[in-house]
Amino acid sequence: MKYFVIVGHKAVTTGDFKLDDISGGAGRLDILIRCVNSAFFLSHNIRRDTELFMLLQGGDDPPKTIRLSGQELRYLNPDERSTSSLIRNALIKKLGEDEVRSSPGIYVSRMSFADVIEMLSEKGNIIYLKEDGIDVRGLNMPADPIFVISDNKDLTDEEETILMKHDPEKISLGPHSLHGDHCIIIVHNEMDRNVQ
Repeated sequence: MKYFVIVGHKAVTTGDFKLDDISGGAGRLDILIRCVNSAFFLSHNIRRDTELFMLLQGGDDPPKTIRLSGQELRYLNPDERSTSSLIRNALIKKLGEDEVRSSPGIYVSRMSFADVIEMLSEKGNIIYLKEDGIDVRGLNMPADPIFVISDNKDLTDEEETILMKHDPEKISLGPHSLHGDHCIIIVHNEMDRNVQ
């Protein structure tokens, strides 16, 4: 299984945003939506060996985490508007202490960044995608990797401190800063090529 954790520092945590304004009124939710598409879509198929955790930290009701499981996903289409609609539906669910299923393969909870990292650290090896890391070329990816990515802002000092307590491997995907969704595609490609 491959896991991706993407932090949306300003992404709204309520479902009252307009689908026509996910880049502004929804706190740059568009960045996370593009990550969803990059994490799961193949040409005519879905990556079933992938889970994505979207950590939403903006708006009036933070934190919220939306987990998408490739093994169960249904109704996911490649356009940003319909994906945003699925996320909005998840955000309007009433939450208690446990994760709530919104639709097949989409779950929402009140997990924080620290909660998600702690839980995932028991499933595999954490990899922090960072410009100053070791070049990904030539590395053998560990089994069940957990890739941590931030949105258009770097992780905060507090988030980085939480992450570094789990001794992640720092990996660079190249000489330039890339968009999160592009990072996901490159990681998938590197792992696909290593399997063959």
